[in-house]
Amino acid sequence: MTPTRILSRKEVRVSPWVCLVSKEVEFDPGAAPEVYHCLSQPDYIAILARTRSGLIPIVQQYRPAVDTCTWELPAGLLEQGENPEDACRRELKEETGLHAESVTYLGSYYADTGRLENRLHAFFVQTDDPDPTFLPEPRVSVKFVTGEKLRGHIISGEFRHQLHLGLLGVASLLGLDWAKEM
Repeated sequence: MTPTRILSRKEVRVSPWVCLVSKEVEFDPGAAPEVYHCLSQPDYIAILARTRSGLIPIVQQYRPAVDTCTWELPAGLLEQGENPEDACRRELKEETGLHAESVTYLGSYYADTGRLENRLHAFFVQTDDPDPTFLPEPRVSVKFVTGEKLRGHIISGEFRHQLHLGLLGVASLLGLDWAKEM
């Protein structure tokens, strides 16, 4: 392959969480540069958690980008200076009230190689059982489902967050039978 190089990079902050990045790219020596755009933001974490009783927490919230409420795995952005495992534990507690008993790192993956610079850090977490007094963040619903029920939500199209479907696939490839009944 011909060496490709970034000739320039410009960032415009559009919110506290996102920068629009313009990159001037030279694909061949001496060729006219081409401009590409992407978004830069902190890395994500996504959590496939399973309680002692075998339930999987999923959360629902309104997503303006797709103008609908979506069911997702617990997830979030890393805060500045935070390591992925600490973010995993924090987001799980904030969104579900669950305490991580054991955390298994499943890897780091590109979220969208054509549009995003950040990565997704995937985790499998064994947790305590739900606290019935836990109150989720405003505008967030939490539901605890069996693996079979989650599988049904996926097949019906009710659960369709692609990055989280990818996490479930990676977990399956690594031998984690997340849909197994206890």
